[in-house]
Amino acid sequence: MHKLHKLLRRLAEAGVDFVVVGGYAAVIHGSAYVTNDVDVCAVLSADNVEKIRKALADVNPVHRQMHRKLSFLEVPPPGQPLQNLYLETDDGIIDILTSVLGVGDFARLRERAMRAEFSGVSCAVISLEDLIAAKEAMGRERDILTVKELRAIAAKRRLAAN
Repeated sequence: MHKLHKLLRRLAEAGVDFVVVGGYAAVIHGSAYVTNDVDVCAVLSADNVEKIRKALADVNPVHRQMHRKLSFLEVPPPGQPLQNLYLETDDGIIDILTSVLGVGDFARLRERAMRAEFSGVSCAVISLEDLIAAKEAMGRERDILTVKELRAIAAKRRLAAN
């Protein structure tokens, strides 16, 4: 099983409600672009943060965005509000966002998400339309290239549906 699948499995088995977004979602939708991390959107309530800590406890999660690699198991203290988490683990990089630029917050994403199953893990994945909007809003060169490919995938799906 791919390491990034393992991260998603850990979150799903811990009962974290999340939506896969970003490059990994593009791959799930059929993109040929390779990504070395997984991005998810979730509510970072105190309860969810504890679930995430338990899910990742044995893969040594550390904060990537801090000067020193501080353990996510210790920082921040329980109950402290969080906006986003940028973590590095033994199984790879995972970013946990509370909203996605160009689309909105978790509730909005979850409402339009599709279900996908891979390696025995079933989880919500950002809709193709929302993923295109998110990638356009990011505006980076690699995102613009991915948008072109995702638009072609969407067109092919429309043709197949007719």
